[in-house]
Order: sequence, then C-alpha cells, then structure tokens
Amino acid sequence: MPEYRVVVSIEGGSPVPVSAHTQVTDLSVDDHACLTFGEQEELLDLTAAFVRDGLDSGFRVVVLSDTPQLAVAKLGWREIVTESAVAAGQMVMVASQDALIGPQGFSAEQAIGWLRAQLAESRRQGYAGIRVALDMSWALRPMTGIEELPALEEEIASAVGGAGMSVLCGYDRERFDPVTLALIAPFHSHSVAAATYHDDPVLRICRQYVPPGIRLAGEMDFLAADALALALGEAIRIDGDIAINMANLSFIDASSVRMIMEAVTSLDPSRTVVLRCPPSVEARFVQLGADRLPHVSLAGVDEQ
Repeated sequence: MPEYRVVVSIEGGSPVPVSAHTQVTDLSVDDHACLTFGEQEELLDLTAAFVRDGLDSGFRVVVLSDTPQLAVAKLGWREIVTESAVAAGQMVMVASQDALIGPQGFSAEQAIGWLRAQLAESRRQGYAGIRVALDMSWALRPMTGIEELPALEEEIASAVGGAGMSVLCGYDRERFDPVTLALIAPFHSHSVAAATYHDDPVLRICRQYVPPGIRLAGEMDFLAADALALALGEAIRIDGDIAINMANLSFIDASSVRMIMEAVTSLDPSRTVVLRCPPSVEARFVQLGADRLPHVSLAGVDEQ
C-alpha cells in the first residue's frame, strides 16, 4: 500500500492526497529502483526523465526495450537528444531479445552477465557512471527460466553497490501478478512512480516529468476538480514552459476545460503551453479560443 502526504488544494478546496513514492528525478548513482506503471505513456515519461538526467550528468545510458528503434523515436518526442547521443556512443538502445533472452529461454546468469558487461564497457570508455533502464515487459512472455526473475533482481541489487551504476526496472502493475511484484520488491532500494493527484478506475491525473507539466488519462469531470486544481497549481509554480498531456483522455467536461483555460491565460506570455489531446478534446479548447492564444500550442494525437 503506497504512503501518502496530504496537500491542501488551491482555492480552499478539500485536501488531496499525493503519492509519496521516490521521485525519478531523485535517483542517483548506486540506486536500484522499481518503477511501476499503468500505461505506456507513464513508462515513457519516467524513463525519459531517468535518461535525460543520466545524459546531463555525462553518464553512459543503456535503454533496453522490445522495440529499440521505436523507443529512440518516442524519447526524441520527449525532448531527449537520442539520435546525437546514440551517434556519440553515450546512449545505447538494446533489444531485450538480444540482451536477456537466450535460445533456451531466460537465464538470470546470462542476464546479469550482460549487465556486468555494460558496466565494464562504460568504465573502459571512461564514463563516470552508467544508467540502465530496463522495460521488464519481456518477462511477461511464456518462456523457460522465468522463475529466475527474482534471482536476477537480487543479482542486480548486489551489482549496483559502489559500482557507479543505477538501474531502473519498469514493471506494468496491471499485467504483472501481485505475487511476482511482491517477490521482486525487496531487492530494490527505491519504489518509483509518478506523483499522483487522482487515481481511480475512471481517471488518473499525475505529474509529467519530460516535458514538465501534468498528464490526464481517462474521463475528466467536476468530481476531480480539486485534484486538477492542485496539479495545475503545482505546474504553474514551476518556472518554465508547461505541457498538459491529454493524449489518453477520452472525455472532459466544460468546467474542467474552463479551469485549464483560466490557468493557461494567467501565465505570462513568455511561458509557452502545449495542450496535447485527441480531436474530440481539442475541439473543446478551440471553442474557448485556445487556438488564438499566441503562447499556446495544440498538439493533436489520434483518437484512442
């Protein structure tokens, strides 16, 4: 059960709980973190922040994914300079099939051997540290040896200590069974998830890290007004441009659109705002003149 800190929402509303997981931006060298996510947008956002901070620190960054080329493109959309980092050798994209899965299935010994080889290569090239982001979705495939997954996590926990390496392991909390998640949890030094303002079967509102802002998914109406106000208030207080990611929002009511528009128009015109939303949601903002505000950009996405 996650712990919570209570924060009073703006405009005198009721207290709204915000989850108190370790923030991905707080991870440092020798951390072995378990990232739990509920959708691909969340995994991409938190991985992007982990990658960005590693590149900015001059570390070598390794990203393991089932689709490395697609991951490069998606991280690029998140303002990560992936192509130049890959070309320079500072960033490496690896297919999970090539790194962790052998012809006979999964082997914890083979997998940890690959990870130690990445660390050795990082040292050989003179990097001060290495960050490794592992999308663990490969472990959902039916294959022999998968019962060794906890052993792999235990080996990673031993490998990171004092090695100048940090590892972020991403687990889909909707697809991995609770027993597996409970078995691997003790081997991680941190539990990472997006700071969350509202989370129920209908709607999720959470912080977005790259680019900074907030993300809404599901159906947004007046019942979550306090959470939306808190999320917008925190985004406004952070200097710089803001992104409001509504790519996975299927409905938004008029009062919520007005709240977002009021927050957007209150900003100094030097701060740009990107509203990323499907056509049906974008139309609600166009009705209120969002497309006529010089500091606001509407970034469309396909309907979900």
